[in-house]
Amino acid sequence: MARRYDSRTTIFSPEGRLYQIEYAMEAISHAGIVIGVLSKDGVVLAAEKKVTGKLLDMSGATGGSYGGSGEKIFLLNSNVISGVAGITADANSLVNYARQAAQRHLYSYNEDIPVELLAQRLCDLKQGYTQYGGLRPFGVSLLYAGYDPHYEFQLYHSDPSGNYSGWKATCIGANNGTATSLLKQDYKEDISVEDAIELVLKVMSKTMDSTTLGSEKLEFATLTLDASKKPKAKIYNPAEIDALLQKHGLGKKEEEEAAAPA
Repeated sequence: MARRYDSRTTIFSPEGRLYQIEYAMEAISHAGIVIGVLSKDGVVLAAEKKVTGKLLDMSGATGGSYGGSGEKIFLLNSNVISGVAGITADANSLVNYARQAAQRHLYSYNEDIPVELLAQRLCDLKQGYTQYGGLRPFGVSLLYAGYDPHYEFQLYHSDPSGNYSGWKATCIGANNGTATSLLKQDYKEDISVEDAIELVLKVMSKTMDSTTLGSEKLEFATLTLDASKKPKAKIYNPAEIDALLQKHGLGKKEEEEAAAPA
């Protein structure tokens, strides 16, 4: 039955479903997991990298580039970071659109764009791609971690249909059901950013496909306030991720590293 109604985005099935959007969400469920946790003094994002390899040039990521490594976690504005799951090329297009929207708002009003408004801007674009013929929905979901003076720290999730919602802790991508169950068990309302980092790493260690956590498979970022109460986004470079994992007892053991083939 589905085959008769899935050739175009704009055709409803008799049950009232838009199959192309459901297929886009299916693509996201196979992508590397992204987890976001909101705390009282910051937001934590962690993501699983799927594109790995010994011959991959990671010099941009090792230098700690401010915009992220270009695969899973991106800086959208000085007060918003984003984690993406799905087709990375689609994500790049949306990230560029979001950055332009944030800069237009800054130019017009001389203040950083509110987090929810930025999510709305992207969702308006994504919804348009479900309503006009000849267009394909974006095969990507985003988590937005941000701060604004009115509502302070916030975490939003948007999907290919153009829906968005606010969360205290959530995840997108592969194994998100398991991760959600773990977050429900361990999340507390007044959690600190340090505890949130520990919770995110614990959930990642139990849901990622690889047996050991390492910087080659993990991206990590936090959004906190600096001494002058301005939002400070930090996207960790590989050395910082490895140090963080060692601190929480989740990094590679020295014996494993020694046994690894040169």
